Amino acid sequence: MLELSIIILLAGGVSLLFFMLYEARRNTVKVDKVKLPGFPEHMDPVSLFFISDIHKREISEEIIEQVKGRADLVIIGGDLLEKGVPFSRVERNLDKLLTLGPVYFVWGNNDYEVNTSRLKQIFKKKGIIEIVNSSIKVPIRNGVLNMIGVDDASTQRADYPSAHKQAHPDEFTLLVSHDPRLVNQVRKEDGIDLMVSGHTHGGQIRLFGWGLYKKGRLEMLPQTTLLVSNGYGTTAIPLRLGAPAETHLLVIDKG
Repeated sequence: MLELSIIILLAGGVSLLFFMLYEARRNTVKVDKVKLPGFPEHMDPVSLFFISDIHKREISEEIIEQVKGRADLVIIGGDLLEKGVPFSRVERNLDKLLTLGPVYFVWGNNDYEVNTSRLKQIFKKKGIIEIVNSSIKVPIRNGVLNMIGVDDASTQRADYPSAHKQAHPDEFTLLVSHDPRLVNQVRKEDGIDLMVSGHTHGGQIRLFGWGLYKKGRLEMLPQTTLLVSNGYGTTAIPLRLGAPAETHLLVIDKG
């Protein structure tokens, strides 16, 4: 009887391990239709592909095929890589994303673990657009998207006030920040229509629904609408539980 119990426990443990590996390696594109009151009535709906926290993963062709022809632009929400990831893999990932549309990037904490000069050279060569504590106007469809990019908050590089000061409050405004805690600096009068973030991995491993961070979500807050992604990769260990890997296709329209 004891031997049978041990076998059952071992089988359960192995099954759980394989499931956690599966959760970490999923290639999910979550399609969210986001209706926002601040979206201009004259503009056609805009589609953004958002991917964050790639870390060590190589982006699957399955992801690319799901998104191809459906996105107006691509946003990388930080942690494109981490220490030990070969730059050749980073270049392959960027090449794949560039097949979907123009690519915009904000820095995450793990991006600073590598030779940032080399990474910036790659961005320049590939035409990746960094947004660092600044705001840019992005012509899109039949209108303009005002995109604010804020540097990583967890490494004390964020300067939201300076970035917001450059923005055009009369236009639809998207805020991109690796760390979602930056939302605490946003005020309703700032005119941020949508904010997208990653960093938390949704807790990565959640036991009985509990994790170190909230699970990824799209929520309406008093000051803005916030998307926090579980992210595509993992950190520390290549496992997930209750917070599966995900990417996002956001279809934004007037609401």
